[in-house]
Amino acid sequence: MTAGDQPQAESRSPVAAGAAKAGDRRLEAPHRRGSTRPRVVERLAVAGYRALCWVLANVPPDIAAGLVGRASQASYLVWPTKRRWSNRNFGHVLGLPPDHPRVRSMALRAYLGYGQYLVELMRLPTRTTAQLEAMVPELDVDDVSRLRREAPRGGGLIFVVGHVGSNDAVSAAIARHGMPISVVADDSAFPELFELLRRQREAWSVKIIAWRNLRAIFGVLRRREILGLLVDWGYRSDGIPVKLFGQWTALPAGPATLAAKTGSRILPVTIRRRPDRTYLVTWPGTIDLTSGDPAELQRATQAIADALASTVAAAPEQWYCFKPIWPATPEEAADLERRATLMQAGVADPGPAPEFA
Repeated sequence: MTAGDQPQAESRSPVAAGAAKAGDRRLEAPHRRGSTRPRVVERLAVAGYRALCWVLANVPPDIAAGLVGRASQASYLVWPTKRRWSNRNFGHVLGLPPDHPRVRSMALRAYLGYGQYLVELMRLPTRTTAQLEAMVPELDVDDVSRLRREAPRGGGLIFVVGHVGSNDAVSAAIARHGMPISVVADDSAFPELFELLRRQREAWSVKIIAWRNLRAIFGVLRRREILGLLVDWGYRSDGIPVKLFGQWTALPAGPATLAAKTGSRILPVTIRRRPDRTYLVTWPGTIDLTSGDPAELQRATQAIADALASTVAAAPEQWYCFKPIWPATPEEAADLERRATLMQAGVADPGPAPEFA
């Protein structure tokens, strides 16, 4: 769950794995680090976001979604790097070469759906409480409460999600049912826009925590609350090696590491948009760790990858992850397999080979 997915590249924020060290991974924001922008750029971003939200709130949603969706598709067509990344991702999902016509067709459908998602996201601040709850009409809040209470080691509940459906709508619905939920987000790319989004979501009783605020992150789980983490914001070699759609990659170590350190349980959550613009929210079951041993961290993260694959496979056109998710070469994939084998044998992950670090 993200602090308001700013149009795609801006939601790469939650807790991820840092450099491997025996039993102790640092938690850091993945993919993009140390970026700074002039204040004028930040202020323009905030003004642009406010203006676009106002426009989308006052234009009929079908028209707005169509226009934004077509613009999103145009970005895929005219941006070669983004197109190459997306085709590789959907090629993995469909089990086809990246240049296959079905892959291109699926990517275009996903970009069109992303436009609808953006319209819904930017209209959320204008929604009433009743409208927010109506977007997720069948949320089993009793089961969520039970899963929190029954955490075997006394911690909180870590929701792990992908860029599927609308994480913001679901987190708002959960909060409106009186369950404390926080999401981790990147405040380093556009700090002023992050602050605006933080205030908006706190109006829904959803707390946003900057990814560097580890004290607050651990505090959420030690109070046995809910923490939302996205796991598909782009490939980084220093994550935990897993297989996703049958191919080696790495997912962030954050969920498993936090669960092991706080006694929390992990709940993979599936969110799917339905034709009536409501969202179906389901979960396959919890992931509980018995320790922070390397084999346990790898097992739990592989279970997260399996849940993500099931979610994406069921509705790939609703997967809005347009960054690379898998390594670029067979050699790097082989290095990931080597590391996974070591972890499964109880050996601390040595991290990627120097040429892949």
